[in-house]
Amino acid sequence: VQLQASGGGLVQAGGSLRLSCAASGLTFSMTDMGWFRQAPGKEREFVAAISWSTGTTFYGDSMKGRFTISRDNAKNTVYLQMNSLKPEDTAVYYCAASNRLTGPLNRISRVNYWGQGTQVTVSS
Repeated sequence: VQLQASGGGLVQAGGSLRLSCAASGLTFSMTDMGWFRQAPGKEREFVAAISWSTGTTFYGDSMKGRFTISRDNAKNTVYLQMNSLKPEDTAVYYCAASNRLTGPLNRISRVNYWGQGTQVTVSS
């Protein structure tokens, strides 16, 4: 299984970025997908998730209203649209996947595949 994340970069506060994660080696349409992030010196935290069965989305509290997760099963890709970015959003963002069918991918314990991470830096 491979999860290839891309789209990170440097952006000013208030700006937007769109992350992509292309998955291979799994049945994407039956895989829960999500994003987590980790800032320097902090624990990895949940950002957003989307279920394989209903397309239901879940967000971390500080991301609600600013971030949108979506998926394209035809392209085996999950996206994270990030708007109104803040300096505190600066982190390495990791794509995550689970085909264990254990529920929303909003917990690290439910993840069984990780991408390599993409850096997002928001300047003030």
